[in-house]
Amino acid sequence: MSVKRLLTIFLFSTSIFSAIAQTVETTKQDSTALSEALLLKDQQQQRIDSLVKQQLQKELASATGNAKKTIELENKLRKLAVDDSLRLIAQQQKLEQLKKTAVGYAVMLNRDTLFHIYTRTGSFNAKDRAAAISNKIEKLYSDPFFRADSLSVAENEGSYDILYKKSEVVVSIGNLDALWYGKSNKQLATEYLQKIKKTVGKEREAHSLTNLFKRLGLVAAIIGILTLIVWLLNRIFRKSAAFIISNKEKYLHGFRLKQINIITAEHLESVLLKLNTLIKIILIILIAYLSLPLLFSIFPETEAWTGTLLNWILGPLRSAARAVVDYLPDLFKVVVIYMIFRYLLKGIRYMFYEVKRGNIQFRGFHPEWAIPTFNILRFILYAFMLVLVFPFLPGSSSPAFQGVSVFLGILISLGSSSAISNIVAGLVITYMRPFRLGDRVKIGEVVGDVMEKSMLVTRIKTIKNEDITVPNSMVLSSSTINYSSHTKNEKQGLIIHYTVTIGYDVHWQQVYDLLIQAALKTVHVLDEPKPFVLQTSLDDYYISYQINAYTKEANSQAIIYSNLLEHIQDTFSQAGIEVMSPSYHVVRDGGKEEKT
Repeated sequence: MSVKRLLTIFLFSTSIFSAIAQTVETTKQDSTALSEALLLKDQQQQRIDSLVKQQLQKELASATGNAKKTIELENKLRKLAVDDSLRLIAQQQKLEQLKKTAVGYAVMLNRDTLFHIYTRTGSFNAKDRAAAISNKIEKLYSDPFFRADSLSVAENEGSYDILYKKSEVVVSIGNLDALWYGKSNKQLATEYLQKIKKTVGKEREAHSLTNLFKRLGLVAAIIGILTLIVWLLNRIFRKSAAFIISNKEKYLHGFRLKQINIITAEHLESVLLKLNTLIKIILIILIAYLSLPLLFSIFPETEAWTGTLLNWILGPLRSAARAVVDYLPDLFKVVVIYMIFRYLLKGIRYMFYEVKRGNIQFRGFHPEWAIPTFNILRFILYAFMLVLVFPFLPGSSSPAFQGVSVFLGILISLGSSSAISNIVAGLVITYMRPFRLGDRVKIGEVVGDVMEKSMLVTRIKTIKNEDITVPNSMVLSSSTINYSSHTKNEKQGLIIHYTVTIGYDVHWQQVYDLLIQAALKTVHVLDEPKPFVLQTSLDDYYISYQINAYTKEANSQAIIYSNLLEHIQDTFSQAGIEVMSPSYHVVRDGGKEEKT
């Protein structure tokens, strides 16, 4: 379907809906006009019946000797009374029905409402009548020679008019106006007259030149007081800032957690100075804002803005206070749930720390598992607590809150896949127990001492004081060599080993003795178990001897190996044996061979 055709259908549909709306509005207005016409007809008939009733009563008074005529006249009067009662009931029903749909239009002067117009008069509907009456009252207010005594009420063929200077009609009160309020035309006209006199007189007095100068003086006084208050506030907060700076060393000591300096005195000073300035600015803005309704209330033209400005502040405050009061039962539930889980965690923490110290033992559960297991259990309990608390959080049932929660959950799950894999690997490593803090390990190509083991990474310090961070997922996926695991408790220790090559001309037993002597002289090498030598290969020109010695100091391997090599050189040198690998070369010259 083309765009042009769609546009044509849209315009056609809009015109149809507009025509239907106009038809409904016209029908509604016609119905109201019909009801008003019927009420006027009933009132006219009531007036006619009233005149007929007066005539019949006169005739009845003169027909005292004629019984037949007297009975006839009494029947007519009785019929008129019944018709009048029925007409009155029907009139009240029509009026009640009309009041359900009728709209009242205010007659106003300078934002003050005098009264409302609900009915039409002739060709003028209620809205046009209210606008015309408001314009006429505005002219009275603007007349420099206005006198309230010039307003009067005059009867005009059953209706009553409020006249100015006995010639200019201000308001015309018809039968429907009086019927609407259940009053007589004269009574309603008198009430309207008093309201017009009172309102016009009050507005003229309020906008007089004398009152204007009084208001300007009051505005100047308020501005002067406001300036004085702002000056005092600036002075007070300037002194408070100076007090913070001069007494920093006396009162501001910062905040430390064990060896960590979390908040320094300089940080506290900066925060307090910024807080001091912020409070000063908020107070000045609040005082200036609250003075605006006071200034606006002085002048009648801006008096209506007073409530609006106050509601901009008081409205949110009232809503916040109401929300806090309504939330108190849920807040109590949140506090109870939090306290239950808090003391439950304290009990569990005490038990696991006792397991770590060895005061409580479980078969197959190692003490080093206590703190990681407690951390896992604490996380699970906090997650369960959050599930219980979530329905009682303010705004948790709103679609926006739920949508943001789902979005954040998806964002975290998509952006933290590697972190989660490291966390899982950290848990597995904890329960595998491949190493402990301080152990000398080799992970992949990294050799060093384990300095930190967290949920995400393992930190290793090499013998060159290099700090290497290894992700736990890499630790789990690669092989790990622990040099320190057999150096603790009653275990034999780590076997350090080194291979030297000696020629066949030296007896192997002598080599054994010399290597063992060198090993026993080495630092950190144990006498028991005794070092031993292994022959690892018989090559063409030499034999490979491997010296093996036990040590408990796995973290000092570099020093041990260096010292071992030093003693091997010294021991063999004293025995007159060269630590070398002999080799042979053949030189051919004209078919002759020579060995070297």
